[in-house]
Amino acid sequence: MKRTFALFFTWFVILITLGIQSSAQKSQKETKRLSVIFDTDTNNELDDQHAMAYLFFNSQLFDTKAVTVNATNNGSNIEAQYAEAERIMKLCKVADKIPLLKGANGSFTDIEKDISNPQFDGFKAVDFIIQESKKHKKDKLVVIAVGKLTNIALALKKDPSIAKYIRLVWLGGNYPDPGEYNLENDIPSMNFILQSNIDFEMVTVRYGKKTGTDAVSVTKAEALKNMQGAGPKITTPIIGRHGGEFYSFGEYSINLFEHVDFYGNPPSRALFDMAAVAIVKNGSWAKSSVIPCPTMVDKKWVDQPNNPHKIKVWENFDREKIIKDFYQSMHQSLN
Repeated sequence: MKRTFALFFTWFVILITLGIQSSAQKSQKETKRLSVIFDTDTNNELDDQHAMAYLFFNSQLFDTKAVTVNATNNGSNIEAQYAEAERIMKLCKVADKIPLLKGANGSFTDIEKDISNPQFDGFKAVDFIIQESKKHKKDKLVVIAVGKLTNIALALKKDPSIAKYIRLVWLGGNYPDPGEYNLENDIPSMNFILQSNIDFEMVTVRYGKKTGTDAVSVTKAEALKNMQGAGPKITTPIIGRHGGEFYSFGEYSINLFEHVDFYGNPPSRALFDMAAVAIVKNGSWAKSSVIPCPTMVDKKWVDQPNNPHKIKVWENFDREKIIKDFYQSMHQSLN
């Protein structure tokens, strides 16, 4: 009887131990953070800055490996883009934790011929993208790109093998309509990427339409009200791009909103780039469809229905849920 009880007790302990280990493994899997590189033309307007803060203030989900910058037509050169990104990282208390790297100042076609030069335009960002992506052979590196696609195209040009390690989420394009700022800053870089087998997701913009991220907009009054007191306090202020000293992201956000134009009725400003981060956080906040990969010729989309390579297109964004979560993230990050 004692032997039977001892055997039963031993098996009971083993089962309990296995159950605890299984639960711990399941919990660890559920809380695994997404590895992200954020590629941005930060000084272009104000949505990049808010996308960055939203990313940093959701560090329970996003493990940001680096911020890489590029220069588009607005916002001056790569130095100015870098400086604005650095301001945001200081305000969000991550400047000493996350690398900030300079990427392409020029365009893909201008730079690709110099790719063998160790110090080509944008090499720091491009080389980091290559190196980091190769660490993700089991789980893909998420590259959230909210400017032109030059840095990613150059990385694929230099090392095509990295395509299979990356999930590229790009805020750009009015597909199926032509135009859009990020796209037109370097169309060849986008076409080059679309010719690869990279996991490509287009987060549509669609100016003036409710189906694109243009609909994820806020009025000036709403922004000033909700950004008041948002974000942690820093001890040494940053000097804003419009002048002035700022001790929190909320203060700086209000200043940015004070220096932009508003459109529509009621007058509002879209937070395009922030919406791209939002749908990576929660894909139910927009609708997606998979289509044969198109290309662009003479600044017009050309569908390729027989193309075996597919891409994902995001549209119909849930503005209310995205904006609500954005504000909540801003105010849950006070420590």
